[in-house]
Amino acid sequence: MENSMLEYTLPQFAGELASKAAVPGGGGASALGGALASALAGMVCELTLGKKKYARYEDELRRIRDRASELRLELLCLIDEDAAAFEPLSRAYSIPRDDPARAEVMEKALRTASRPPMDIARRCGEVAELLSELAEKGSAIAVSDVGVGAQLARAALLAAGLNVRINARSMADREYAAEMIAELDAMEAKYVPMAEAVYVRARERIG
Repeated sequence: MENSMLEYTLPQFAGELASKAAVPGGGGASALGGALASALAGMVCELTLGKKKYARYEDELRRIRDRASELRLELLCLIDEDAAAFEPLSRAYSIPRDDPARAEVMEKALRTASRPPMDIARRCGEVAELLSELAEKGSAIAVSDVGVGAQLARAALLAAGLNVRINARSMADREYAAEMIAELDAMEAKYVPMAEAVYVRARERIG
């Protein structure tokens, strides 16, 4: 890719997403959603640090803030990584079906295209864990932001998973595909209920 999508303004990114251009697509949108979730986790930490009521959580809050910052940057970088990984797959689909090289090229491209969304899902799961901690340790004035972050992380994880699943279904190596899907299923089984619990806890704290 010649230009990083991180240089786009929000209207530019949304405009490109709305266009018929191959990228950004669902993967980039998922990564952005996860980055926003991690940003909210960081914001909640900043709003809580220094308050006497939450002094006992100072060390945990700093750890959460620092990791959320790392995850935010990693997820933003995955917007570009996802776009770059999709390009070989886009080219592979244009190879004539009677070309003997098509199957090998397609298989490699499917694997390449699956890696960024898997990484997005993994990181969104970690963001959900951080927000789960903040559901109890974050300031009450930011509890709604914890809930919003959890829902964004949940949606981004599930959305990234769809990109993995659509690639996996076309893979010739069914064992490799099954391993990816098994990891994805495990992440969804762990983190989706966790994010839902954070939302419920936020609702309870709001009253």
